[in-house]
Amino acid sequence: MESDKKIYFYPLWLRIWHGINAVGIILLIFSGISMNSGIENNFIGFNAIVNIHNYAGVIVSVNYLLFLLGNLFTGNKKFYIVKPKGFLKRPMKQAYYYAWGMFHGMKAPYPLSKKRKFNPLQKYSYIIVMYLAVPLVIISGFALLYPETIIDRVYNISGVFLTAILHSAMGFFISIFLIIHLYVASIGKNPIENFKSIVSGWHHV
Repeated sequence: MESDKKIYFYPLWLRIWHGINAVGIILLIFSGISMNSGIENNFIGFNAIVNIHNYAGVIVSVNYLLFLLGNLFTGNKKFYIVKPKGFLKRPMKQAYYYAWGMFHGMKAPYPLSKKRKFNPLQKYSYIIVMYLAVPLVIISGFALLYPETIIDRVYNISGVFLTAILHSAMGFFISIFLIIHLYVASIGKNPIENFKSIVSGWHHV
């Protein structure tokens, strides 16, 4: 039975950002894999794949500004504040719940509320991805678009090569995060409840 208690977790700007980001990231992942694998196909040429990757990258980068400005000027930023007390204890408790507790009827240790949109593991992972991995993949991506801006050599290793390694590594990390993100989003009373929430803005608790 669906709960009657709802919280407006996702304002319009956040839903727009999330939708654009989701489509853009998926395009970047598949075009990036195709570019790195070098596999030819009859449907789309390599140059077209490169263009898709570049255009999607620019769109996701501009869209990232919406995320930053939204968090800067709205109350959404409070969900990303980490308290020093219990810094390690909280995510370990949540990890135990994911690994064992939820399969044995244990109640979620950090239920959602108006003051808590994310559990500790979600919060930490979102901070790492959105404020470290995404900026690094954007900066390295633009550097590869304009390779003349990259330092020629670092300890006798090609600067372009190192930048490409960083870009690919961050892209791989974000890809793994996306898989986990989709899995965690399906956990709950209803596997599609969280997906409905990001469309409507309202989350049932």
